[in-house]
Amino acid sequence: MAVGFVLITTETGCEVEVRESVSQIEGVVGQWIVFGPHDLFVKVEADDESELTRCIVKGIREVSGIIETRTLIGAEI
Repeated sequence: MAVGFVLITTETGCEVEVRESVSQIEGVVGQWIVFGPHDLFVKVEADDESELTRCIVKGIREVSGIIETRTLIGAEI
């Protein structure tokens, strides 16, 4: 299983709208509004890294109101 965490910066005032949109994307298993340099923290799970990438690039990054994303991929060591 592949796991990723996406830090999202939204347009001002769009945090709740973006969270609701992101929550509908297959693979998103958690989302939280946070305070600090980012506005939203999202956990994504998929069967493999290819599917994880697809969820982030074709799903999350296409949501209206998102200015920037930073993705952290979990590593199995």
